[in-house]
Parts: sequence; structure tokens; C-alpha cells
Amino acid sequence: MNPAQIKLVQESFAKVAPISETAAVLFYDRLFEVAPQVKAMFPSDMTEQRKKLMATLAFVVNGLGNLESILPAASALATRHVSYGAKKEHYPVVGGALLWTLEKGLGDAWTPDLADAWTTAYGTLSGFMISEAYGRAQAAE
Repeated sequence: MNPAQIKLVQESFAKVAPISETAAVLFYDRLFEVAPQVKAMFPSDMTEQRKKLMATLAFVVNGLGNLESILPAASALATRHVSYGAKKEHYPVVGGALLWTLEKGLGDAWTPDLADAWTTAYGTLSGFMISEAYGRAQAAE
């Protein structure tokens, strides 16, 4: 990611943070709509899960300027996701739900440049997490 993309992601997330509960509901509703099979991996009461999602996003977004600082936590998260039943093919679905949520939450502020920045950020992080969870060969597939 280049510095301009990092700035776009961080500034846009600052606009989403005040509506974090709504954004998290939108995200999981969208995820379960497009991938209903993953719903079984989550608790029936999603309150804490939604908080965890937004806290993790905040941590990652804030750390984009120093990617190495967030990689240990991302590695641990990737490993935990495997224990929950997450598979490599879930990552693009989650990314799609995240981008959809951001587009809905940001409205007119969602631009092609912002979409590209978020796509790059998610691709970078998810590629690393896939590599950590399933090995480098699967991350390249």
C-alpha cells in the first residue's frame, strides 16, 4: 500500500467508527446473506462478535502505516479462524461483504480510489493471513 492509500483508508474508517454498531450489523447481515453456510461458525448472540470485528478493524487500520506492527496479531487471528472452521475460500467472501458495508456506510464518499485503497488493504492482509493459516502455496493459488 502506498501512503495515499493508507491515508484514504484511515480517513474513511474514521467516518465509519461513529456508526460502528450499525456497520457491524450491516457486515454480518451481508456476509450471512451471501454465504449462509458460514453462519454456523458464529455465536447466536452476535453482540460481542460485532464489537470484536470493529475493534480488529480499528487496530488494523491504525497500523497500516507500520504493517509489521500488526502482522503478529493478524497471524494469531488467522490461526484462530482455522480453529473456527474458516477456509481459504471464505476470505474473498468476507472481503466482498466488508467492501459492500463500507460502500453503504460511506455513501457518496465511496469513490473508485477509496474502493481501490480498501481492496488493496484487504488483499494485503488477507493474503498474509491465508499464508499464515494455510501455508504459502495456498496463498498464491
